Amino acid sequence: MFATMKQIFHKSNKDLRHRIIFTLFILGIFCIGTNITVPWASSIYKELGFLELFDLMAGGALKQFSIFALGVSPYITASIITQLLQMDIIPYFSELKDQGYVGKQKINKITRYLGILFAFIQGYVFSIAFLGSNNVLDILKTSLVLTAGTSLLMWLGDKITEKGIGNGLSLLIMAGIIESIPSMFKTAFDGLITNGTHATAIGITLFSIFVIVYLLIIVGVIFIQLAERRIPIQYANRSNTVIASEKSFLPIKINSAGVIPVIFASVLLALPVTIVNFIGNETAINFVNNWINYTSPTGFLLYIVLIFFFGYFYTFMQMNPEEMSKNLNKNGGYIPGVRPGKPTSNYLSKVLSSLTIMGSIFLVVIAGLPIIFSSFSGLDSSVTIGGTGLLIVVGVAIETYKQLESSIVSRSYKRSKRI
Repeated sequence: MFATMKQIFHKSNKDLRHRIIFTLFILGIFCIGTNITVPWASSIYKELGFLELFDLMAGGALKQFSIFALGVSPYITASIITQLLQMDIIPYFSELKDQGYVGKQKINKITRYLGILFAFIQGYVFSIAFLGSNNVLDILKTSLVLTAGTSLLMWLGDKITEKGIGNGLSLLIMAGIIESIPSMFKTAFDGLITNGTHATAIGITLFSIFVIVYLLIIVGVIFIQLAERRIPIQYANRSNTVIASEKSFLPIKINSAGVIPVIFASVLLALPVTIVNFIGNETAINFVNNWINYTSPTGFLLYIVLIFFFGYFYTFMQMNPEEMSKNLNKNGGYIPGVRPGKPTSNYLSKVLSSLTIMGSIFLVVIAGLPIIFSSFSGLDSSVTIGGTGLLIVVGVAIETYKQLESSIVSRSYKRSKRI
């Protein structure tokens, strides 16, 4: 890592430094925007519930109803839907998927328009459900401002991807989460030491344990995110030596689905909460709070089941064993000791299934820790241990670092060729 930082400040990597500065500049604009509140929508009068996840991804912008209150969550929802539609559900999307770069560009364009539509719908629903305003003009103005904010974030994300470092939208989400971390530690410090009911020595000890556990969870998340099962692959047209077989392998991550299953589960459980708040029926609100809200035993159990379900669903959607087997066969590759065709597909399916169980358990633990911690700690709900936000930050940081490292290696290789 220190070698990479040294290479960044090398005089020959001026273009790379400009990209990093540009990325930081855009992220600075995002952080400023999250603190600009919509003037006629100054406060939220209800708890966010399951929408805390989206508030976290927006850097706390939803709770204070800033111009970036929706973040890029509408675009994420749209991209998930378009991915599902490519699974032979709608022939048009399947055809676009097979058209290569041109088809990908068309899908990206559709996803953006769909994201803007979702932003307006979400902005309209949130304005009614959480602001408590009956003024139609204020609701429409707020919806348009929130939609414009999401559209601007999508554009800024594209600019980072084009002229900066890393995936722009992912970095915006990461920046929003990191922005809320200092205030979380301050709240924990105040709750345990400054305003706590414990003696000062006990409060300091508890806060120290909180920080240590938080850091240990980060280390654990990094380990799981990097962990993978490497399946050896041999090719009929290559050398069959031990060295060659070691160089060719198929890597499958323990957590191949990433954070998507948690987002899916949160969206499904957030729907009834949002709908009943929109309707305003007290009986329906009480039913949702008692049985579906994550603070209730049944809601928490449903949350876990949904994470497991979507963990399997999304993993097998992204890494289809049959397609992987066909691609290996086309390239003349095979798994030693496993016959090509159906046996290879069954073997990959079995490996993927066992890894998905471990990955889903990991996601359940990470997603469930904040809920359990909030129930027993007695601290403010903004103080959490683990959580989806931490998983997103670690994943994006790892991918950005890999891209940065790859860019440095590429530049070094080009310099050596010129010499």
